[in-house]
Amino acid sequence: MGKAKVIAFEAREQLLQNAKIYLESVELFLEERDKAIPLLLKAMRHGDREFKHEIMFLLGSFAKQEVAWPLYEIMVDPNESEDSHHDASIQLSVIFPFLKDPQPLIDRLLEDVKNQDPLARLNAAFALGWEGNAQAAIPLIELLYDPDERVQQNAVNALSNLRDDRIFSLMLERLEHGALEQKRTILLNLWRFYSKRDEVVSVYLRYLEHENDDLRFDALVLLGLITDVKTYLKVYVRSLSDPNPRIRGLALNELAELGKDELAGLRNKLKEMLSDPEMDVKRGAMEILKKL
Repeated sequence: MGKAKVIAFEAREQLLQNAKIYLESVELFLEERDKAIPLLLKAMRHGDREFKHEIMFLLGSFAKQEVAWPLYEIMVDPNESEDSHHDASIQLSVIFPFLKDPQPLIDRLLEDVKNQDPLARLNAAFALGWEGNAQAAIPLIELLYDPDERVQQNAVNALSNLRDDRIFSLMLERLEHGALEQKRTILLNLWRFYSKRDEVVSVYLRYLEHENDDLRFDALVLLGLITDVKTYLKVYVRSLSDPNPRIRGLALNELAELGKDELAGLRNKLKEMLSDPEMDVKRGAMEILKKL
């Protein structure tokens, strides 16, 4: 290794070490803010993914204005990893509502959603997904029909982050006609439309009858996220007979949270499940029977 390379390596290691000091002490960072921010911005270009992520988080919390464009540069830099691109896009979506003048950066991202590279479209879409960013709605809606499935999924996430209930009916339309992975992504985001809770519950109940195992499983997970097991006890009991063992196991896990009084009427059904072909399902039924 040449002398110049050795010096460059030592300088880089010293830079990372100095950055680590600020990461370990927010108080010191705030005391030396004018010195710390440029140092951390420089260090953000080095180190592994976790180290970069820590710097992004710190600067995103306390130096939103200063970090906005550097995050964008990382997001579009072909020399950065795909993971770093994604981390930067996430952090951008978080800090956008706090920027004094976000429009120039928004304009750049709106250009990027038309990029020929699907990864560029994907990351730009995610960065644009923040509450109140109405001007991104139409470009993001167009991405729901993108030829790349990952772009479609990120468009669903970004549109959900806008927190605009007017998008709900469009989500339901794509849920019926979109590709499988887009359907799954929509199901995973519907609960975030808080004012549409009853309609969302109806969707999850309907998808518990779907022919696709993954969609039924997701629907049961999400139903448990926004409702009480007692309210839909019959639904969980019916899921104990699902042909997919993951769904039977999930139903048992949810039912196990109930008290003895609620479970008393299920004794015979649980005994039947002791002969289930899946050992984990048998074990789950056995644990509930012990409780009884």
